[in-house]
Amino acid sequence: MEIELEQGWEIIERGITRLKNILEGLPEPKFSSANYMELYTTVYNMCTQKPPHDYSQQLYDRYRESIEDYINSMVLPSLREKHDEFVPRELVKRWANHKVLVRWLSHIFHYLNREFIPRRSLLPLREVGFICFRTLVFYDFYRNLRVSVLSLIDQEREGEEIDRALLKNAVDIFVEIGMGRMDYYVHDLEAYMLRATVAYYSDKASHWIQEDSCPDYMLKVEQRLTSEKDRVSHYLHPSSEPKLLEKVQNELLSVHGIQLLTKEHSGFHVLLRDDQVEDLSRMFRLFSRLQHRLQLVSDMLWEHVTDEFPGLVQRAEDAASNNTLQVKDDSVSWCIFSFTFYCHLIWTGFKIKIILFSHPKLPVDSMF
Repeated sequence: MEIELEQGWEIIERGITRLKNILEGLPEPKFSSANYMELYTTVYNMCTQKPPHDYSQQLYDRYRESIEDYINSMVLPSLREKHDEFVPRELVKRWANHKVLVRWLSHIFHYLNREFIPRRSLLPLREVGFICFRTLVFYDFYRNLRVSVLSLIDQEREGEEIDRALLKNAVDIFVEIGMGRMDYYVHDLEAYMLRATVAYYSDKASHWIQEDSCPDYMLKVEQRLTSEKDRVSHYLHPSSEPKLLEKVQNELLSVHGIQLLTKEHSGFHVLLRDDQVEDLSRMFRLFSRLQHRLQLVSDMLWEHVTDEFPGLVQRAEDAASNNTLQVKDDSVSWCIFSFTFYCHLIWTGFKIKIILFSHPKLPVDSMF
């Protein structure tokens, strides 16, 4: 016996209404496997009847319409009555419910996905469901959501406790709404987050560089880089890590690098003079991320050595000019050694402590 469109849809719609009520927390009997099989079988029968009683296209259209109706009647009114910090919470809740609804309905209408949709080259049911949310909900509320996300990140940077689970779920909306494409995350959230990061650390650096000693400033930089990596691991997408760290390093190290290294009472030369190995090691760890600033450290170290040990440098340069030594070309690699090793040399009867390094102007081999 053939099932007419409205007759079959009445059965399906009744089941969809139950699912919607369950999502809304309304009293409904538990959805059993028998209930599910009744709906699945109804859809199957309506799609396998001979024309003109094959209602596959009509069911495909009504699947989308039922989702749109739920969004317009329940989701949007609920969101529009929320304000401030309650907007992201409600949006996260609604997105979670929407994914459940789409999953349930995709199971019920599975025969469409298996046979009708591939044959007609139509969008899969899950994609149709996500597009409904993106078009009707996300486009209206993503700006508010972005403001909330950036505000929470700023609060955490200032040492406040935040709801990281909420923040991760909010960020995930930007990722998941693209259904495999990162456009919405990259353009509608990440780009703004990176700009906010630049502004935040530009302001911090301008104060720290005036108030803190070189060691204290570097300690803050190291702590902030660690916290930003932690931030990515907890709620940002992994692809944001190199971009985020690059922005932080640029504002804290590149912009103020020269001023930091040349601080009168605590800069690079002072750390060398006072044998502050821990601070020098930290300096290397930080500046090794920035090749253009590492070269500056290299030049300053060379200047320090030539000032402190002119006889030693002259002897090495003479040996190099006589071609008795092989000089290495790597102008930066010496700096790697300079922050990690100290050695004692006996030179003309005196025991002197110098930094071990390899530099085109000072071949290490000549000293031993």
